[in-house]
Amino acid sequence: MISPTSQLQRFFYSHYFFGGLRQATGVLLPALVLSGVFGWHAGGFVAAVGAACVAILDQPGGPRRYGINGMFAALCLGSATTALTGLASSHVLAVWLIVPALCFGFSMLTVYGKHGGLLGFACLLIMTLTLRTPLTPADVLQHTLTSFLGGAFYLLYSAAAHRLLWHREEQQALSVALFATADYIAARARFYDVHQDLDDSYRNLIRRQALMTEAHQAARDMVLREQPRGTASRADRLRQGLLNLFVDMINLLDSMVATHTDYATLRRALPDSDVLLFVRDAMMKLAANLDGLALNVARNRHHRVRNSVKAELRALEFELQQLREGGMPQSDPELYALLVQVLRRLRNMTRQVDRMADHSVNPVPPQTDPERARQSLNRFLTRQKWRAGLLTRNLNRKSAHFRYALRVAVAALLAMMVGALLARTPLVNALDPGMAGHGYWIILTVLVIMKPGFALTRQRNGWRLMGTLIGCGLSLPLFALVHSPDAYLVILVACSILGYSLVQVNYTLSAVFNTLFVLLVFHFLAPGSNAVVGERLADTVIGSILALTCSYILPSWERNTLGELARTLRAANQAFLDSGLEHVRACRAARAAGAADSPERQETEVRWKLARKNVHIAFSNFASAFYRMMDEPVSRQRHVPELNRLLIQNHTLASQIAAVIPHLALIDDAPAGIRQALAATQDALAGRAAAPPNVIETEGDHAALAYPLRQMIKAAQRIDEEMRALEAPPAPAAARSRTAVSAG
Repeated sequence: MISPTSQLQRFFYSHYFFGGLRQATGVLLPALVLSGVFGWHAGGFVAAVGAACVAILDQPGGPRRYGINGMFAALCLGSATTALTGLASSHVLAVWLIVPALCFGFSMLTVYGKHGGLLGFACLLIMTLTLRTPLTPADVLQHTLTSFLGGAFYLLYSAAAHRLLWHREEQQALSVALFATADYIAARARFYDVHQDLDDSYRNLIRRQALMTEAHQAARDMVLREQPRGTASRADRLRQGLLNLFVDMINLLDSMVATHTDYATLRRALPDSDVLLFVRDAMMKLAANLDGLALNVARNRHHRVRNSVKAELRALEFELQQLREGGMPQSDPELYALLVQVLRRLRNMTRQVDRMADHSVNPVPPQTDPERARQSLNRFLTRQKWRAGLLTRNLNRKSAHFRYALRVAVAALLAMMVGALLARTPLVNALDPGMAGHGYWIILTVLVIMKPGFALTRQRNGWRLMGTLIGCGLSLPLFALVHSPDAYLVILVACSILGYSLVQVNYTLSAVFNTLFVLLVFHFLAPGSNAVVGERLADTVIGSILALTCSYILPSWERNTLGELARTLRAANQAFLDSGLEHVRACRAARAAGAADSPERQETEVRWKLARKNVHIAFSNFASAFYRMMDEPVSRQRHVPELNRLLIQNHTLASQIAAVIPHLALIDDAPAGIRQALAATQDALAGRAAAPPNVIETEGDHAALAYPLRQMIKAAQRIDEEMRALEAPPAPAAARSRTAVSAG
């Protein structure tokens, strides 16, 4: 469990807070200059909106090149949207046509992934805020130009900040990945605690692994974009230090996931033994060491933080000696080999963490050719492709993106209708005349809440409502107790920074600070009136109801995507095994030729590691979609037990492949039983009838292969069975199980 102090340290030294500070500063500066220096309050607001549109694409943790390109696209599309919306704002019919059309078109940009979704939302944000006041044709040019200049300022400001602080940003992205890795180690340590439930531990592990995979990819895209070039410059030394730490982190992950331990068997066989206790304590210490290292990287400090695990390792060695003297290697060789494997993994992890601590103090130059290393590592980067054909292919009812865009357009149209009705309701105008002028808040709430998936929309709905309610509640005593404009300005800036910083960390808190920020802005415009608090709350509630209601229009249930994600994960595991066996053959060929290394061996190793990365990503996507489905209505869930077992077996298979391949690469030839086991695994993954061997050799070092090979065959066969079961008609809703994910 992470302490509150540690969580605060992680946040304030992370790229989330750093990015939020950068975004808030870039958005508020144009407004403060135009309002405070020139007294042009309306222009300051418009410039800030233009800057906010561009700032949405300036996400912390992403590659700089994609960030700049995305911000430029937001600047151009946002300015065009401002002009089009401004021209339509003075014509009622045009507004009713343009707004739903833009909502549909920009929501379709989700076909391009996360960056496309952000670009679409940025344009929808600037469209909605342009609706705040109708513009005459004469005002549209000035409004558009002011918005464009605000966005252009943010683009130049952000580009300069990125160029000056690139090392700090890469440090923070890497520290987030290190923190996620430390949490993953701690999650694995729970399995060795007999007082922890295995089902809960496994569920926690999968979520931690999904978060870690995302953090690793963000760090990979940051650190590997600009690699050292082998010069003696300071920038090259800084890049080399970060690259060393990143490679060490990936190697540490390999040591952790290089087997899937049968924790249930360990608990049954050694219920009262201290072996599990020593393993748990050692892993918790390693997690604490890595957590401290991550904090040092985030703080730009270069001293070692270390909790020695020598006592736990020696105690574990003593326990294994006692078991060896008791005859376990003869009575239960596979269990003994499993315990030895756990000890070896702990030693490897300890060496890796120590190596990372050394590299954090003294960066070591690479032993390989920098150009060759750069070419190899570039293959691990995320590639973003924007193709028009991808958009046109999704313009049909079967597409989840088309359905989402249609839902958003309908929800926006309904929000406009509700706003128009409120503006024409005598009772509303009598109680609160300002309600009619803030109808665009309903549209904005709908656009913020609605997501492509039902579960995400419902989740975002609850967070938004809670955050708005708390923010409105806090604003009342704030306005009652504080009367200083300077204090309001300080609080406004702080709320803006925290609102941007927390949006990816805690959406509820982000909504709290964003609500306070908006209310403070309107308090500056209309001092002494608290009616805007009630208006904000009422519009948010209405928008939330509309967003949740429209989520049932042509909904995209997660069950429709899980089959394809399961096939992708199976194919990724198959490619992982095939590329690993190619690497084994290359290693043997190099030794047969009397060479310690060869270009073929290096190439096959890179391909195997790339396949391993693809497995992690595919598993993360499948697990995230599965848990989102479990948050949807029970009547909309399908094949829960089968998908549950697929989740477990794919994780087991990938872990055992990672354990077997390095061991096979060290031996010159594999006995018949081992070869047959590998062939049976490949057959099962390919959907063919598998013929497992009757006996797997356990002589000498082969004993370490027997257990993982059996697990590989078993997992591959179960994956094949469950994939076939997915094609069968689903069981009735009442008979489907909502049981937790189990490790069995």
